[in-house]
Amino acid sequence: QVQLVESGGGLVQAGGSLRLSCAASGRTFSSYAMGWFRQAPGKEREFVAAISWSGGNTYYADSVKGRFTISRDNARNTVYLQMNSLKPEDTAVYYCARDYTRGVATTTGNYDFWGQGTQVTVSS
Repeated sequence: QVQLVESGGGLVQAGGSLRLSCAASGRTFSSYAMGWFRQAPGKEREFVAAISWSGGNTYYADSVKGRFTISRDNARNTVYLQMNSLKPEDTAVYYCARDYTRGVATTTGNYDFWGQGTQVTVSS
C-alpha cells in the first residue's frame, strides 16, 4: 500500500510563493511518474503538473506554466511543487498522486494513489 502525505499549504497574498511537498511511503516511488492536481470549491479536480519517474520530463497545465515548478527527490521519496506569483484563482485543495501507468498523464483516471490534500488560499 502506498501512502502519500502532502504538506506546505497555507494562506498567502497574491504574488507570493509556497512550496508544497508530498512524501511517499514504499520502495517503488522512483519507478513511477507523479502528479499534482487541485480542486476548488464547486469545481472538478484539475491537472496542475506531472513529472516522470526520473525527473527528466515535466508537464504543466497552461494556467500554471511559467509560475509553478514540479520536482522530485527519489532518495527522499518526495515530490515538490514550487508555486510562485500566486493568484487568487490558484486557491484550491492540492493533491499529489501516483501515475500507475508509469507514463506521464494529465487525467485523474491514470492515477491510483492520492494524498489527503493540502489547502492553498491566495488572498487578493
